[in-house]
Amino acid sequence: MGDYSDSITVHVPAERLFAYLSDVQHLPSYMPRLTSAHPHHGDRVTVTAHIDPPDAPEQDVTSEAWLRVLQDGKSLEWGAPGPHDYRGRLHVDDAEDVGTCRLTVELHTEHAEGEHIDHGMREALNGIKQSVEAAEG
Repeated sequence: MGDYSDSITVHVPAERLFAYLSDVQHLPSYMPRLTSAHPHHGDRVTVTAHIDPPDAPEQDVTSEAWLRVLQDGKSLEWGAPGPHDYRGRLHVDDAEDVGTCRLTVELHTEHAEGEHIDHGMREALNGIKQSVEAAEG
């Protein structure tokens, strides 16, 4: 089992970052390997990712997930059903500098591939930062 957490400073106002992240359509612009995200009724989302597993051929995989937007506290929670109990929480906080915020991601998975997961989280955080700062620029 693994619990992971990482943060990054983003140079946009917290409200703007949270609005950007709350729009499910933006997921492929900052999530590594994700190629599409389609919201459904309620908190359900169909996502497709392009993966290259070490023990199988490169492929596109589509699955169902859920995403909850918690306006109070500027948080998102997500998860995907399956054997790995994959779920997480993303939280946006105001930073000391005006127009800057702090983004924190927490992840839980039954997969305990520490270095691989840490790399994926850092890649996602950097993707979010680059994507939203470019959209604001």
